[in-house]
Amino acid sequence: MQVKTLNKPSYRKTSLDYGWLIVALAALGLFFSGPGQTYSVSIFINSYIETFGWSRSLVSSFYSAGTLIAGFLLPLIGKVIDKKGHRKMFICIATLLGIACLWMSFVRHPLMLLVGFLFLRLFGQGSMSLLPATLVPQWFIRKRGVALSLMALGGVLGSAAIPPLNNWLILQFGTAIAWRVWTFLLIGFMAPISWVFIRNKPEDIGLLPDGEVIGTKEALTDAEREKQPLDFSWSTQEAMKTRAFWLMLFCMVVPSMVNTGITFHMVSIMEGKGFNSTFAASLLGLTAIIQFPFTFLAGYLADRIKVHYIKAINFIVFLIAIGVILYGSSKELLMAYAVFNGVFVAFDSVTTGVLWPNYFGRKHLGSIRGIAMTAMVVGSALGPLPFGFAYDILGGYKEILLLMMIFPILAAIASIVSPPPKYQD
Repeated sequence: MQVKTLNKPSYRKTSLDYGWLIVALAALGLFFSGPGQTYSVSIFINSYIETFGWSRSLVSSFYSAGTLIAGFLLPLIGKVIDKKGHRKMFICIATLLGIACLWMSFVRHPLMLLVGFLFLRLFGQGSMSLLPATLVPQWFIRKRGVALSLMALGGVLGSAAIPPLNNWLILQFGTAIAWRVWTFLLIGFMAPISWVFIRNKPEDIGLLPDGEVIGTKEALTDAEREKQPLDFSWSTQEAMKTRAFWLMLFCMVVPSMVNTGITFHMVSIMEGKGFNSTFAASLLGLTAIIQFPFTFLAGYLADRIKVHYIKAINFIVFLIAIGVILYGSSKELLMAYAVFNGVFVAFDSVTTGVLWPNYFGRKHLGSIRGIAMTAMVVGSALGPLPFGFAYDILGGYKEILLLMMIFPILAAIASIVSPPPKYQD
């Protein structure tokens, strides 16, 4: 068997690359995944517990159950994206997420909360994150790291702005109005913008990835051609037969599990250290602020260094962050946690976005990333529940944080032994 190579058509640069508009729209989509993300939902948790008298374990269990069910539905979403295209799915998912937010504004019974969590996680954290992550790689190959780092800024801005915004809306107007604001923004703004501007892939408008024009006479030099990555495409079944596929799935589970557990209970963790919900929300905001510059650095390095090495080093940073929030008791040390975690999240987001298309190509990316997103969402489902039980049974979070420190070590090892698999025809 021989390694597959591709014959590339001649092409030249365009003066205006529509791909960068796609990056901006994908960043906007990532921002609007916020209502279904843990950093947003976590700000509402204490309101439900205090208003209805539900236990933290009950709310955590429902959040985990809803997240878990949503995770197993994501491969279907990925297949539909490959079949129907990103433009139609952006409109559909934004509308459905808006309806889920409207549902949350009427929650009065635990089962209503379970249903709301399911659809927030399916359409928000899952689908609304999957769409940008699979759209941008269609438009870029050589500049994929930079493009994905710019796209990730949408998530950075969301995680910085949404927790304090939610906290302010809840304090001023109550939980119902806070959820309905997101309904209006998703259905009234995000869905129409998607219809007007999003295009599925560059070939649909006469381009190739990285802003090149199909069929022009100007060819790249041999030296330039050799620097370009091959645009091969693995099928989902082929990808699943590789060791790298499964080890990188594990590397997606670890941060989603640990960070979701910490973020979901952030208000409670901070209260245990003597700080209020406003400080908890500010830590989430600081994490996002730190992400901003490091997202650019991550994109620059991801185009130049093997991505699995970057991920391995990054998990050591994550280990340090967990240790700081475990033992930190002053504002300064807890802010240091936000700094370390912000660095980790920036590099994790960009390297994960680069990894899947670089390892397995563009054609079946929706289906492959759908499975990967399932792993991530399942990890998210596994996070809040043990933290909730630890609090209810042991009265705090020390023991569960100590246990969670094992996983970044395992993920660092998994990253080191997972170079890109070789595609063979």
